[in-house]
Formats: sequence, C-alpha cells, structure tokens
Amino acid sequence: MTTSNKPKLWSPGDWNAFFGFGTNILVNLLTLTALLRFVLKLPDSLVFGRILPATGLMLCLSTIYYAWLAYKLAKKTGRTDVCALPSGTSVPHMFVVTFVIMLPIALKTGDPVKGWEAGLTWVFIQSFVLMIGGFVAPIIRKITPRAALLGTLAGVSISFISMAPALNMFLTPMIGFVCFTIILLSWFGGVRYFRGIPAGLVAIGVGSLIAWGSNAFGLNYGGMSLAKLSASFSNFGFSVPIPAFDHIFSGFQFIGVILITAIPFGIYDLVEALDNVESAAVAGDSFPTTRVLTADGVVSLIGCCLGNPFINAVYIGHPGWKAMGGRIGYSAATGVVVILLSWFGIISLMSSLIPVVAISPILLYIGMLIGAQAFQETPRRHAPAIILALVPHLAAWGKTQIDNALGAAGTNAAAVGLDKLGNNGVLYHGLDVLGGGSIVGGVILAAVAVFIIDRKFAKAAGFAFAGAVLTFFGLMHGEKIGIGESPVVAASYVAVSIVLLGCAKFATATVTPAEEVEADLIEEQPEPAT
Repeated sequence: MTTSNKPKLWSPGDWNAFFGFGTNILVNLLTLTALLRFVLKLPDSLVFGRILPATGLMLCLSTIYYAWLAYKLAKKTGRTDVCALPSGTSVPHMFVVTFVIMLPIALKTGDPVKGWEAGLTWVFIQSFVLMIGGFVAPIIRKITPRAALLGTLAGVSISFISMAPALNMFLTPMIGFVCFTIILLSWFGGVRYFRGIPAGLVAIGVGSLIAWGSNAFGLNYGGMSLAKLSASFSNFGFSVPIPAFDHIFSGFQFIGVILITAIPFGIYDLVEALDNVESAAVAGDSFPTTRVLTADGVVSLIGCCLGNPFINAVYIGHPGWKAMGGRIGYSAATGVVVILLSWFGIISLMSSLIPVVAISPILLYIGMLIGAQAFQETPRRHAPAIILALVPHLAAWGKTQIDNALGAAGTNAAAVGLDKLGNNGVLYHGLDVLGGGSIVGGVILAAVAVFIIDRKFAKAAGFAFAGAVLTFFGLMHGEKIGIGESPVVAASYVAVSIVLLGCAKFATATVTPAEEVEADLIEEQPEPAT
C-alpha cells in the first residue's frame, strides 16, 4: 500500500524517546571520552579537536539515516506508528578496540597516538567486513549456534567491559555503589523515578552531587575540582572533523594484531544487526535488511576516515523506544544534539562536571546484560558451551593483567622466565595460547561443544576443522596473522575433528540426549498455584 500523505516528523511520544535515547548516547559519549583521555591518555587537543567531532558526525549521519528509513516506511505503509531504529557507537566494541587494540599498542610503542592510529585501521577494516558481509551474514548466522556467538560476546563483556568498571566502582564506593543501585532499581527492578527521568541521568546526577558535595568536607570523592572545571573551558570552540587518511594507513603496521579481532567482530556485528532488524520486524516495523547492515559499515567508514576509532551499530531496544512513543523525530533530533555537543566542545565541560566513577555502573550494567543474554536467549542445555566460550576471554584478560603489572615493574614475562612464573602457579604460556584470538576461539570452542551436546558430531567436526585452519593462520590461539602459527594446536584441532567424525559414524547413545533431559526437567516442574 502506498499513500501520498506525509508522515509526521514529530509526535508527542518522541519527547520521551528523545530524552531516553539521548541520555543513552550522552553516556556513551562521556564514556568514550573518558577512555580516550584517562585510559589511552591522548591529548585533549586530539580528543576534542578531532576525534569527538568525527564521532559526532558519524552519529548524526547514522541517526538521521535511520529516521529517513522510518519516514520512507511510514509513507509506504501509511502507518503512523513506525519507529526509527536506534543506533550509535557500539559499546562492546568501544571497550574491545580500547583495551584489546589501542591500549596494548600505545603501551608497547610508548605513543598513545599510535594506539589511536591502530584503532582507526581496526574500524577501517571492520567497516568493509560489515559492508561486504551484509550479503553473507544470513549464512553465518544459519550455521553458527547462537550460544557460540552470544557466549563469546559474554566473555568480552565479563573480562573487558565489566571488570574495569567494577573495580573502579569499589575504589570509590560512595559514588560507584550508590549509582549502581540506582541503575539496578530502575533497569532490573522496574522502579520509576520522578517524572520518568531516565535512570542513567539520575545516576549521573546523584554521583556528581556526591562528588562535588564531598569537596566541602575535604574528601574529594571522584576527583572533581574547580581547577579542572575551569580548564575544561579551554576546549570550547568550533571544531569540524578533518581527513585522517595518513593516520589510518600508519596503523596498518599493526595489521596482524588488528585482523584477529576486526574480522570476527565484524561478523558478530552482522549477526547482531540481523537480530535487531528481526526484533523491529516483530514489533511491526520491517526495514530492508541489506540497507541496514551495509549502512553501519558506510557510516563507520566515513567516521573512521575523519578520525573516529569507534564502530557504529544498530542498537538493540527498538521495541522499547516504540512502546515509549518514539516514532521518527527522536532519532534525528538526537543526531542534531550530538553535533552541537561534539563540534562546540561542550563534552569537555560535561566531562569535568561528571566523575568517571558515576558512569562506571552503567558500563557494569551493560556487561551484566550482555552476559545474561547469552544464557537467557539460548537453550538451557547449551549453558556449558557458553561457559567454555568465556574461558579464552578470561585467559586473555589474565595475560593482559600480568603484562601490565610486569610492565609497570620495568620487566616482562620473558625476562622473568616462564619456568619461574609456572613454578609460582602462573601458567603464562597457557594464557598466551588460550587467550590469543579469543573472539574467534570462543566461537569455535562453544560451537563444537553445542553440537556435541546436541549429538550432531559431524557439524562439531566441521567447526573443529575450521578451528584448525583458523589457528594455522593465526586467527585464534595466536597474536598475529601468518602461516604456520601455533602448528601443534592446529594439529590438535585436526585430531579432534577426526575423533568427532568417528563418533558421527560409529557412536551410539549411552545416556539420554540433552534435549530429552531438558524436556523431562520442564515436564517435571510443578504447576503454578492458582
């Protein structure tokens, strides 16, 4: 059905969605600003003068594009309840590119700008994975178990998203723990705050009040000071993004490390976007899948070429914004506000007003949500496979902690000696092998486990053999791309594949299949009281 009536660009419910979604975007902007300034220690001139203006432009292009898609859908169908897809900087990727790519390279080279350049190259490659993969994503999604994809994301969420914020929270618990409780009460407990003010905004406000109020008693919770607030005004000014092609190509010197995560995370993005498009379709808004999948790649590439090291993604939560009354205008309005905040240096002022520890609980919540999703959205019988998917990420995180600690002491694992570390219970080489390429490793190990649980041994063998190939070329169980990387581990995967093929041909069931056990457990549940 096609109608000539023009859809409304703004509806009353867009106000609710605008403040809720806008707060979400603001929190993410403050978070990535804190990562750039305090983790990577990039100069403010680079953060506020180049990176944030590029990020703002990317977000504006994304939100306006999805508002346009919603407008087209509303005009085509004649419906007045079409809601634009939410989008923005991918939060999991924000931490992955910071802690897995940019920070290690910045520490290794002693130059945070090199880390930023590696981040640009990471997004550059991943953008093309997104654009090209839009045509193959359905195949990947079809053959890979959901538990494997969500399980490896849960591993990232626990190790590289949740741990640092959680530790930071309890270094300043008067702010961190209180703000965390405010968020849990609303987002998990269903508590509604005064006039529907978003919980993230309430948490940030309370945390800021505690931080600034503590100064009156000489406690200085949160590190806020008038001197920092005054200095933030120096970043005011009008800055537009400028091309950063030379920095992108400079980052190619770290291509071996970058490919290990850029390709698998690009693949995950495709699957996640497919899930979110399907979620919107269930809510009544069917958007063209290929356009949505490739748009994130194009928009991310534009942002990358102007200096933004963070990927764009379609957000989960479309049904929630729609239920809140969001339609077309909330998305476009958010993009316009982001441009104003990032191009005029206003983020600098907000960063000096809001303590980082007030934002940390929001990040821990996101980590909890992503981790829980792996168990909630997959069959219960696949829970062991999800746990297996976590292990490579824990190994990678543990190795990172050891490397950073030894680096702070002016030494490294090789200098200390792997034997000495092993004698003290630190299996450093094991962490290195298991944690190398943990994104891909988590997917492969979990997929093998899922198909073993389901007694689909031939499929398990196929994933094990894929693991052998990926390991041989360094995409997992290694720290760089190459030929003949980790050959013993690759051979082990081949051996596992042979064993699984033998089971596919000769094995007989000696126990009740997992599906039947799960069905029995469900049937044995008592009827709810009436």
